[in-house]
Amino acid sequence: MAGEFKHLVLVKFKEGAAVGEILKGMENLVSEVEAVKTFEWGQEIEGPEMLTQGFTHAFLMTFENKEAHAAFVGHPKHVEFSATFSAAIDKIVVLDFPAIRTKPPLPA
Repeated sequence: MAGEFKHLVLVKFKEGAAVGEILKGMENLVSEVEAVKTFEWGQEIEGPEMLTQGFTHAFLMTFENKEAHAAFVGHPKHVEFSATFSAAIDKIVVLDFPAIRTKPPLPA
């Protein structure tokens, strides 16, 4: 049985990029596209430069499966937002992978 599929994006924004607006746009995007199961993001705060290589933000989306990820990638709202997002980026790394969970979450 295939498990969840993850979309991990690491970015360094261009100097002067409207990061707040981009983050708001991304939150709107993931709320409007049903294929996205969960969305998490964070900003780097304490890694040494030699390890972070200038990357400042991480975005992680979870999808039910690879097909749901493909639906997201082809969604018109994603295509539209990608142009805005790409224009603000200095460096980017994208990894798409099937999740292998080795430690289940603790019960609430």
